[in-house]
Amino acid sequence: MFKIPRGTRDFTPEEMEKRRYIEECMRSTFQTFGYREIQTPTFENLELFTIKSGDAIVEEIYSFTDKGGRKLSLRPELTAPVIRFYVNKLQMSPKPLKLFYFGNCYRYDRPQKGRYREFRQAGCEIIGTDSPEAYAELIALAYKILKNVGLKEIKLKIGNLSILSSMFDKLDILKEDQKQLIQLIDKSQFDDIFNVLNNYGINGEKANEFIDLLQTSDPKKILNYIKGDETAEQQLSDFVEILKFLEASFDVSYQIKMSIVRGLEYYKGIVFEIEAPSLGAEKQICGGGAYDLIQLFRGRETPTAGFALGFDRVILALEIEKYNFPLSKLDFFVIPINEDMIRKSLQITQKLRMLGASTDIDLMNRGVKKSLKYASSLNAKNTILIGPEELQQESVTIRNMDTGKQKLIKIKDITKLIE
Repeated sequence: MFKIPRGTRDFTPEEMEKRRYIEECMRSTFQTFGYREIQTPTFENLELFTIKSGDAIVEEIYSFTDKGGRKLSLRPELTAPVIRFYVNKLQMSPKPLKLFYFGNCYRYDRPQKGRYREFRQAGCEIIGTDSPEAYAELIALAYKILKNVGLKEIKLKIGNLSILSSMFDKLDILKEDQKQLIQLIDKSQFDDIFNVLNNYGINGEKANEFIDLLQTSDPKKILNYIKGDETAEQQLSDFVEILKFLEASFDVSYQIKMSIVRGLEYYKGIVFEIEAPSLGAEKQICGGGAYDLIQLFRGRETPTAGFALGFDRVILALEIEKYNFPLSKLDFFVIPINEDMIRKSLQITQKLRMLGASTDIDLMNRGVKKSLKYASSLNAKNTILIGPEELQQESVTIRNMDTGKQKLIKIKDITKLIE
């Protein structure tokens, strides 16, 4: 017996119904915000990911050399392929360009609950504008997608890397030293941050003030800290404008959290994360913000922002919340009473299908009782029984599977069943 590769999964028809339902809900919300769907290849040139994330990423991904000697990789995420696509073919498109996508991604991670080596990702990018209203709409889109799919408990947290950089400058922390701090800030290791700041010669009072600002939800405290830095003050003003749009125009709940750093150097300005507390330690289900990859990929500089959704974690969070996924129903299950009825039964089945009704037929000659039981397992709304007595009257018997009631109808009137 062949075993499934570690970190991958098989999905039953019932599980696929859940996944397709959630995907369609997400797709619908993307489209209502004016986003259009694109698709990129499952594998790309390895350099696309090393130039974005550094050579160390090779240890975390599935990379290989093909028969032509080309170094390739299964995509570990979707942002880099989308920006590569934009630079190659879409730079002359009217702006802003709103793009969304779904796709499987691959990482050589240690498998655990909510984390797999093959996983599905949804996301979007908005290219060509950096106005506060555009960023507010982007964040609102992420929030609304998760609410629209049915999640009840989510927490949106918003930060700003440009403001955080200005806070570093107030303490005269060197760029190289900032990298060490950012790793600690990303994990909310505030005691370690305090010790590192002390090692940099920053006394306890100033270190505590900085750590307090990383956790504050009050923009006034941040303003008092950066006062006198005109650039930083303008960045904070734009940040507050985004928050005002979120409140007034989109009715979105949020928390300011300056310790959001995303852990990737190409992010800049606004950043945000959305958590599903029901997931425990692995609770982040969405992350995004403004970033600069286009120039890195040799394109013309233009504002870019986006987010990625962990599709599998969204499903898991819904299951933990006991979300009632809608079950798909088969419109009709056709049952030939005997072998002589098969030809006519197939004709009626195909006629219903051509009219757009989901229709199946007993293909195993198992008898009425067993066929009705099988139809019930398929969640059929109705069964159509076709026997010699019915055909003599040019009729069939239709049975409502919920009520058990059945009636005789003329074959010529069968189309009325789906009107």
